[in-house]
Amino acid sequence: MIKNLLLIAIRNFKKDKWYNLLNILGLTLGITFSLFLIFYIKDELNYDRYHEKADRIFRIVSYIQEKDKNTNWTITQLPLAITLKKDYPEVEESTRLLSRERTLFKKGENGFYETKIYYADSTYFKIFSAKFLEGNPANALTQPNSIVISKTLAEKYFGKNTEAVGKTLKTVYDVYKVTGVVEDVPKNSHLVYDMLISMSTILKGPHDGQDNWGNFNNFTYVLMKPGTTASVFEKKLMPMYDKYMAPIFAKFNVKMRYGVQPITAIHLTSKLEREPEELGDMSYIWIFSAVAFFMLLIACINYMNLTTARSARRAKEIGIRKVAGSTKQQLVMQFLSESLFTALVSVLLSILLVILFLPVFNTIAGKSFTIQTLLQPFSLLLLLGILLFTGLVGGSYPAFYLSSFEPVSILKGALSKASGNVNLRRTLVVLQFTISMIMLICTWVVYAQLTYVRNKDLGFNKEQVMSITINTGEDERSKIFAMNNELRNVPGVKIVGTGNSYPGSKNLNISLFTVQTVTGHVDKAIECYGVDDNYLGALSIPVVKGRNFSGSDTTHGIMVNEALVKHFSWDNAIGKRITFPGDTSGHYLEVVGVFKDFNQKSLYNIIEPLLLFFQPNSNVIQIKLNSGDAKNTISKAELVWKKYFPQLPFEYKFLDDDFNSQYAADQKRGKIFVGFSLLTIAITCLGLLGLTAFTTQQKQKEISVRRVMGASIAQVVGMIVRNYLWLSLIAAAIAFPVAWYFMNQWLGKFPYNAGLSIIPFILSALVIVITASATATFHSAKAAVTNPSKILRSE
Repeated sequence: MIKNLLLIAIRNFKKDKWYNLLNILGLTLGITFSLFLIFYIKDELNYDRYHEKADRIFRIVSYIQEKDKNTNWTITQLPLAITLKKDYPEVEESTRLLSRERTLFKKGENGFYETKIYYADSTYFKIFSAKFLEGNPANALTQPNSIVISKTLAEKYFGKNTEAVGKTLKTVYDVYKVTGVVEDVPKNSHLVYDMLISMSTILKGPHDGQDNWGNFNNFTYVLMKPGTTASVFEKKLMPMYDKYMAPIFAKFNVKMRYGVQPITAIHLTSKLEREPEELGDMSYIWIFSAVAFFMLLIACINYMNLTTARSARRAKEIGIRKVAGSTKQQLVMQFLSESLFTALVSVLLSILLVILFLPVFNTIAGKSFTIQTLLQPFSLLLLLGILLFTGLVGGSYPAFYLSSFEPVSILKGALSKASGNVNLRRTLVVLQFTISMIMLICTWVVYAQLTYVRNKDLGFNKEQVMSITINTGEDERSKIFAMNNELRNVPGVKIVGTGNSYPGSKNLNISLFTVQTVTGHVDKAIECYGVDDNYLGALSIPVVKGRNFSGSDTTHGIMVNEALVKHFSWDNAIGKRITFPGDTSGHYLEVVGVFKDFNQKSLYNIIEPLLLFFQPNSNVIQIKLNSGDAKNTISKAELVWKKYFPQLPFEYKFLDDDFNSQYAADQKRGKIFVGFSLLTIAITCLGLLGLTAFTTQQKQKEISVRRVMGASIAQVVGMIVRNYLWLSLIAAAIAFPVAWYFMNQWLGKFPYNAGLSIIPFILSALVIVITASATATFHSAKAAVTNPSKILRSE
């Protein structure tokens, strides 16, 4: 029986191959790109789940509460991990990770800057999983100056198929011994490292900061005993403030508490500052899940419409089968087998397209899917599920619809009397139009916001600014001043300024100050860093009151931004004094200038009060280039660099690229959303072909009679097109509020956003109306010009 059903399915496929190819094309596109989205969603949901003890690993985070501000950090104090292990029996093990600045490592003449470096306690591998290729995890990080490196680093410094354990790497000042080589950390990890250095390298006793509860600088992780939940443990940590931190913070009216995050939830749900890697967004998981489902659903709706639209060609076959004794059940089985066959062909073609487009999708999404991804049990079950879903759901309505035809009516040619459920078809069309309209609106809004973020005035000019970071000791800092003076004489260089931070940098200090206000002195934690007198000029940040730093300034002079002036309600900021809490030496800081507000952080953050110290010879150099031959200017700047720092490789980046990298994750997700939204609309257009073909086929005799009675082609076309206009208006009435709600929620996470306007809604509705009208016009005009005698001869 199955063989017979399959043979009939193949025969019918060959009989009307162009129609079936259109069917397969719609299903293939829907399945292919739904697979990509599902792989993306699965990868996002699987962050950090590769750890064997993932369900028991938690990160401790800090929630700091001031009178007028809350600061939520991923980082904690150094004593915390040891204290948790000592005081709380629920904690099976604890460990710390302390980020190290970009550092030059050398092996012989080969030297490279590394950035993914952390100091780690020897307990790290008791908590986190890592596949050791060389060395022993039990003692890999016990001794000072011991390091564990990734496979990629081992091959970079020591070559392939060469044992790295026992060998050494050098920095400018230290020598480190390789004690372990591990497989590269998977990309779906909230924290990625290339090198771990033993914590004992920098912490040898309590005076190294291990008893300092006021300094936040490291990540703290705990391995909890089975059965311990985050919420319960978080409540047990509440008394720690009074016991350890109140003596430091209470006098400044600062409170804090600890939060407990499961590591498997960090990537998609964390909203804290100082995250080590780009975060995901749970809202996109829901959005992409909906897009994947709608793509499959629309593909199935297309199949229903296309199949019912061509039902007239099967009508006599169905009638004869019924007269010959075929039951409705047998006919349903026949049509479902044809549907499953079509779905099977589409799934197989989808697998080929997925393999073909994997590299492109990986580039857009920042993922690393391979052909092996398709061979995993999950993927195989997914393919089977999609096959059954598209085959059975897409073919169910046509199967029951076609098998319900009355044989007498069919053989008399009265197919139009058995036209099926008109309201269901119209509902499906409205659903297609609604989904497409929502996707179009969201696409326009997302694109507008991403464009707004890229082009918004940030309060500084990031164009043509080259940034160079010097990682060297204090004894060589004096060279920076001489080098900068020489760089200023390089043709093409406009301004050279220095600072120990810059817009977009995570290297931003927060210090507690006592600030003079109109009502007295208040204690306030303020973001701050040091710059020289050319820093503001290099970034084109104007001074709005007072003056810029000068070379004769001392450590007393400071500059503040407009947000700080507004925060403390200063009428005249110049001359206002700020001191360090508890400082009885008489030292003070005095405001000499106010600079215009600029976005030190991304547009996900509001502009905070900012204080700048005068600190010449800082290690981050900002070089403003004249427009012109930048390549030649950079080459000459490199020669100057090698004169002063021959032992350090010359590496640079442009400030605009570096600042915009903060939006890289959203840009990737935006591209995915826009691309797949357009594909969904394309699949909908394929469905419109089936729908209009069905409508004109059902009205073919009516159209012919109208033509015989003198109706013009324009009148006939208008009659058909009006139906789609009404369906489009109904779809718009549904789509507009739904799209507005979700886009308003999405834009709400941006303190600075492009806002919602009526234009994307109107344009999206017009696109759907024009597309539907054009398709309907084509088919109805084709029917109207058909010779009426060919249609009416059977009457």
